[in-house]
Amino acid sequence: MKDESRNPTGSFKDRFCAVAVSKAARAGARTVAVASTGNQGASLAAYAAAAGLGCVVLTLETLPEPLRVAMEIMGAHVVAVPTPADRWKVLREGVEREGWFPVSNYLAPPAGSNYYGIEGYKTIAYEIWEQLGRRAPRAVAVPTCYGDGLYGIWKGFRELKAMGLIEEPPRMIAAEISGWLTRSLEEGKPWEGESAVRSSAAFNLLASRSTWQALAALRESRGEAVQVGEDAILSMQQTLARREGIYGEASGVAALAALGDLARKGQAGEAGEVVAVLTSAGMKDPAATARTLPPLRRAEPTLKAVMGAIP
Repeated sequence: MKDESRNPTGSFKDRFCAVAVSKAARAGARTVAVASTGNQGASLAAYAAAAGLGCVVLTLETLPEPLRVAMEIMGAHVVAVPTPADRWKVLREGVEREGWFPVSNYLAPPAGSNYYGIEGYKTIAYEIWEQLGRRAPRAVAVPTCYGDGLYGIWKGFRELKAMGLIEEPPRMIAAEISGWLTRSLEEGKPWEGESAVRSSAAFNLLASRSTWQALAALRESRGEAVQVGEDAILSMQQTLARREGIYGEASGVAALAALGDLARKGQAGEAGEVVAVLTSAGMKDPAATARTLPPLRRAEPTLKAVMGAIP
């Protein structure tokens, strides 16, 4: 497992935002802006603060409170609008009228985020290669929404092959909740429909559709998409915490859940190393986890009473 929850703001978005904000500063931008309901907004707020840039985060009412606090304490202007499409509309207007430097997508259908930022994800591939003794794994599973991370990691491995440092890049596995990539691969073309999934503890993966870049990464790597359900994600979140002492965000553990699904179905493929990317820390949205746990136990202040409250 590649644990990205240890990054400065607790997610792999730090790799993206470090590069995107550096490009924004170099381009003379005064304000960076993003449509985000989570990790990308928190990460952008941090790197914008470090660079002395203004930051606007267009979000939704469903934004978890810990993430809102993280964004605003670092000086970001966080504004909720009614729908995801509204975020893109306002972001596009801000780019055109106010000169905001866009860090996320603002097109419909979505085309992926800031391309300079996506380059930052290549470093995950480089580190996996280095940490495995300068070789590539057989496959890499990545939690996937619009596919910025999936494509960036794939590009990193593709470049390692171009430099002669690996013989073959790994197959990419997209762990999704929408099913859009799964359906597109089955049909052999981008699916024209939209996902029926409208809510999930893995809210950072919610989208009615994914992108061409995500589909390209899967096709080029001869990879696959796995649609993971809510129960599998929440079960994996608890398993990882109790076996390894790592509290991953529900969205972040989706890759591990996808690999578990493949193994149970006997579809894990040939032998070899497989890496799952844990993309974010669970403390970003503890409320989602709390709903899966029993209420606080209470007892009288005696050892006997306390022992009686322990299962």
